[in-house]
Amino acid sequence: MGGRLMFLGIDVSKDSLDVALIQAAEPTRKPRHKVFANTPQGHQQLLTWLHQCQCNSVHVCLEATGTWADAIALALHQAGHRVSVVNPALIHAFARSQLRRTKTDKADAHLIARFCQMHQPPVWTPPAPELQALQALVRRLETLLEMHTMESNRLGAGLNCAAVQADLEEHLRDLQARIEKVRRQIQDHLDQHPDLKNKAQLLASIPGIGATTAALLLAELGDMKQFSNARQVAAFAGLVPRLHESGTSVRGRSRLSKVGSSRLRKALYFPAITALRWNPLLKTFGQRLAQQGKSMMVIVGAAMRKLLHLAYGVLKSGLPFDPYFATRTP
Repeated sequence: MGGRLMFLGIDVSKDSLDVALIQAAEPTRKPRHKVFANTPQGHQQLLTWLHQCQCNSVHVCLEATGTWADAIALALHQAGHRVSVVNPALIHAFARSQLRRTKTDKADAHLIARFCQMHQPPVWTPPAPELQALQALVRRLETLLEMHTMESNRLGAGLNCAAVQADLEEHLRDLQARIEKVRRQIQDHLDQHPDLKNKAQLLASIPGIGATTAALLLAELGDMKQFSNARQVAAFAGLVPRLHESGTSVRGRSRLSKVGSSRLRKALYFPAITALRWNPLLKTFGQRLAQQGKSMMVIVGAAMRKLLHLAYGVLKSGLPFDPYFATRTP
């Protein structure tokens, strides 16, 4: 295939990478399709395959799926390939525009390759090392908290075996110690990087966002320069409303798209509930939605989106949260 421009779409899952390779000069030609393990060895096999295909100029696109996509994106970038890590919402919208009917990993990879060819999205730059380290720490904390919740639920379910109960209690104590250790490591990491610490403090100035959520937002959102406005941040998290129409009716129910970072949505759920009670701006916002007859789930979803908008605002301005800013702005 010489040095001709190629486009590679990758459908990423926890265990595998489905890839589709298409050629710019021959868009109607059947794509080359392969499956590789989503492991370091599989990543090397993919790089070898691209070399064997004589892909001297290849633009790679994959969806931003967090942990599963990070390693392969970095491997391709370090090998000198152009890599674009795309918001899943954009791929989803492209699929609808193409009236796609087939939903398989192979078809998804081909769709992503065609999206790459038609739109040629911006090239991805890996997060700075200090941001990568923060991501790793935050995700480790998230895992430990999930384990603690599961074990607490088992303990609360009522056990007839004293030995099992004792083991659960011991495990919970161990998990709690690990959680506190990682929390300290996160704080130490922020202390060692003044820019990250300042941003975390700006986020924590928003009522409803605590230290843990602030660190997670920093880690998962990455470089805020990739977003042009607050709506793009909300879309990245899958928190933009999507209209569902039924039959010939032009009025449908609006729901969250949920095409984006599930980690961000999960992290914002309880902070949004807290903010609806204690953040004066969101409290008024929630009351207004309630008066319009909105359900509690709709109100919470809107509050999650509003929190992200506020987060974008304080990070962009470099100023802490001010609930009365709008009333003082001419």
